[in-house]
Amino acid sequence: MNKVITDGLVLMPPEFSEGLGVWSREDGTPGTDTYATAPNAALVTADPDFGTCLEILKTESVTRVRFMGETPMLPGMYLRITARVKAMAGTLPGARVGAWAGDASNNNVSGAPQTGPSTTLTDYGDVETISAIVGLGDRGGVDMAWGETAVYGHFGIDLTGPNGGTIRVESIRVEDITHVFHRKLMDWVDVKDFGAIGDGTTDDRAAFLAADAAAAGREVLISEGTFRIGGNLTMNSPVRFQGTLVMADTDRLALTKNFDLKAYAEAFGDDVQGLKKGLQTLFNQSDHEAFDMGGRRVLLTEPLDVQAAVDNKNTFANRRVLRNGQIAAADSTGWDDDVWTSSGTWNVSNPSELSNVSNVANIEIGSLVTAPQKVGREVYVSGKNVAAGKVFLSSPLNVPPQTQTYEFRRFKYLLDFIGFENLQRFVVSNVEFLCSGRSSALMLPINGLVFQIQDCFFTGPKDRGITSADSGCQGMQIDRCQFLSNEQAALAQNRVTICLNVNRNDPKIRNNRAVRFKHFAVLGGSGNMIIGNHYFQGDTATDGLRTAGIVLTNTNVKSTITGNYIDNNFLEWVNEHDPAPEMQGELSFGGLTINGNIFTSNGAAPWIKFIVIKPMGPNHYINGLSICDNVFKQLNGQALESVDGVDESVAELDTSRTRSFLMQGNTFHGIIKDSQNPITMEMTENTAMQVWEQDLRGWLPFEGEARVVSGVVPEGAIRNASNVAVYTMPFATTRHGVGRGSIRLNWSQPVRGSVQLTARSDTP
Repeated sequence: MNKVITDGLVLMPPEFSEGLGVWSREDGTPGTDTYATAPNAALVTADPDFGTCLEILKTESVTRVRFMGETPMLPGMYLRITARVKAMAGTLPGARVGAWAGDASNNNVSGAPQTGPSTTLTDYGDVETISAIVGLGDRGGVDMAWGETAVYGHFGIDLTGPNGGTIRVESIRVEDITHVFHRKLMDWVDVKDFGAIGDGTTDDRAAFLAADAAAAGREVLISEGTFRIGGNLTMNSPVRFQGTLVMADTDRLALTKNFDLKAYAEAFGDDVQGLKKGLQTLFNQSDHEAFDMGGRRVLLTEPLDVQAAVDNKNTFANRRVLRNGQIAAADSTGWDDDVWTSSGTWNVSNPSELSNVSNVANIEIGSLVTAPQKVGREVYVSGKNVAAGKVFLSSPLNVPPQTQTYEFRRFKYLLDFIGFENLQRFVVSNVEFLCSGRSSALMLPINGLVFQIQDCFFTGPKDRGITSADSGCQGMQIDRCQFLSNEQAALAQNRVTICLNVNRNDPKIRNNRAVRFKHFAVLGGSGNMIIGNHYFQGDTATDGLRTAGIVLTNTNVKSTITGNYIDNNFLEWVNEHDPAPEMQGELSFGGLTINGNIFTSNGAAPWIKFIVIKPMGPNHYINGLSICDNVFKQLNGQALESVDGVDESVAELDTSRTRSFLMQGNTFHGIIKDSQNPITMEMTENTAMQVWEQDLRGWLPFEGEARVVSGVVPEGAIRNASNVAVYTMPFATTRHGVGRGSIRLNWSQPVRGSVQLTARSDTP
């Protein structure tokens, strides 16, 4: 680059032969004395070395020669000032390039170096060349680095040392030598050319902005050094880092042309700081909706508090995406759980609250709450009032003792969003959470809407994969993710890790795969869509126990479980988050569709069931349930007794009130009981009897009662004891026998024969 050529700048001062009125005896500024009338100077016209030149008798301690023209100084331009001198008589002085740096207000730039290296003349008649390089940027080889505020200079020479010597000076040259520092037609600019220092102390923000403005689509080079940036910085040009930045945690860096982890990690010399700063900017600019990790791995020694990294906001409602990388837990005590115990008081009028809790200030938001009695699964601290001694819970308790001791355990998560009071439409895509048994993976915001997690791996979480401590799970979508347990070798009943929990409504959990967790999903809301997942939880034990894959913790769930591969686990439907668990006029167990799934058991104990209803209070019943077109299969070991069951350890299910229950079209392999509702079967009596009785307990699911006969169709003639066909139809009575599981057909006389009987355990 040569500014004389590209910009048409005039840099070279006139020769001395053109007149001495433009050459100052002082600093070169307007109004200073010139050599035109100086008694100690004259033009020599025929010097054998210089031709026409200036001859000076040195009479001052520093004798100055300055061109009074304002030579422009531009960012990225470097000038070389050169003069040839020789001593003619008298005392031998020193010589150097001298200058005066001016700013836009025509003031001298304070602190700018304004002299070059000095050369001592050693003999008369010997020609010495003195030179110095001047530029705004502080680069190697620059003698006078003036900084970004300088805009022009007055250039010349100084004679130093003893007075009394006579010296001749050839006309002074000023040349653009920018090409020495930059290759021709360069496609980048360097922040140092615009005054950046890179000493880690000086605020280089203005130089960065100037370089960005001058780049005009070219790349900005952050050359070697440590650059302190004292405020928010937006770079609209592509940026390449050799040096690193130092910024306050609250200041933001926006790299609009390379907004990815690679650039941010290079900017700060650290992957973790780069990820934090990238996330901070993601929430504070509109140029990008996604922060791309570029396939990089970030190794954390403690949880990354996303809201703390963002710092300046705790609510956000625009779509943002974190994608394409790996976040891993390093071996560190930063992953150790924080645990507190305290007694607390519960009142049914405030079922999601504990009062009279000591040390509330120490209890962290997002802590798992457990106790000896009546605390459902996946209940978390959603808030607290330190002054009042209260802790607020993500779900109601299930009538615990008025006072008992509670444990509050805060798991540590690789990414922790809980500091957001409300976060909507955030997406995590193609990220592997490599927990390595050291950490949990992802804590959701305390409140929010439609958090999306797609195509991610959750590998070896210590405690949890995805946790919601309040309503940040509303409308959550989890698609095509892999959950790989850290407890692969443990027996099913000994596992403690859980893939995910949901407290609120409308999650979509689709096409995921989960391996050997205690539970796949604990769902505390309604509107659940569980579609196309494969979750398996078996072990190598003979006649082994099994744990629930999906746990539904409320009665009327308005949910569908469709097209899943439910492998070595079961569905548990329980109202453990109900503060009034007895049936009190609300909708009971209903609103659930379980259709088109593959249920498989391998080596499980024969009493294991695939679908279990567990009432936590009396008088509950089935009120809207469809179990259709599923495959139930037991492999290896004894046949399963039944696919369905009721856990009566707390309360019985009221089977006399079952309504709108359909269980048909299912396939059974290795299952003793062929559960159906309605059940259509052949009923045969070979001896003429007036009352035929059929026990349906081998077919009716959930220990249901034989409540309705909806059809009786004879197969061939019904005959009396005399073998005469009887054409009268019987009337049916229901709910007979053990468990009220039998129906009776009452004929007008003793008869024998066969009928196709349709009966059911529910009413419309």
